[in-house]
Amino acid sequence: MRQVMLDTETTGLDWRTGDRVVEIGCVELLNRKLSGRNYHVYLNPERDVGDSERIHGLSDEFLADKPLFSKIAAEFIDYVSGAELVIHNANFDVGFLNMELERLGLTRVNVLCPSVIDTVRVAKEMFPGKKASLDALCDRYAINNSHRTLHGALLDAELLAEVYLAMTRGQETLTIGLDEPGVADQQRDRTGLAAERPRLRVVRASEGELVEHDKVLQEIAKKAKCLWLPPPEPVVS
Repeated sequence: MRQVMLDTETTGLDWRTGDRVVEIGCVELLNRKLSGRNYHVYLNPERDVGDSERIHGLSDEFLADKPLFSKIAAEFIDYVSGAELVIHNANFDVGFLNMELERLGLTRVNVLCPSVIDTVRVAKEMFPGKKASLDALCDRYAINNSHRTLHGALLDAELLAEVYLAMTRGQETLTIGLDEPGVADQQRDRTGLAAERPRLRVVRASEGELVEHDKVLQEIAKKAKCLWLPPPEPVVS
């Protein structure tokens, strides 16, 4: 499976009012492993960056000699085509990229890529009521983001790769650990046969605990059908 973690930086919050893309950063995962084949480009937005400079740190002077989107469109399309995109707040980035592509009469991202995963939506489903920002998720999964003093498309895509793997595997690093000995290996004796497992201790409920448990079930049965109680005996006429 080929997945691309994608992030953009822009001159503002709304492409409908003329804001443009100034940076694209992508990190590739092949079968859930970093391939090292990343994509990163700064872009001349053909307009002032305005207040957005305080977010991403990219000045008009820095971007003045960078390529226009039209110059990199073909290589961008070639890179993302066919991949499953993973984006934090996908509607924002996809909206901007679709605008840039449509200005040139080119195919939209939604058509180029079979699916788009929004990690903001995934995080809100996993942790209702909790913050779903990239920084908050890095804190939740103990991912070091201390070097993220400004937003940067490639840096954020790299952090997103770690966050996404942690969210979807339950692990907090990119190390899969396939070479580490498992519990089964540790329990084998010198003959190579599985060692005998220790007997499990069985703790049984006391008479008093059984009585209290039955009281709770009866209270449940007063309000709704209780699945833990046996069905009533059929009435014989």
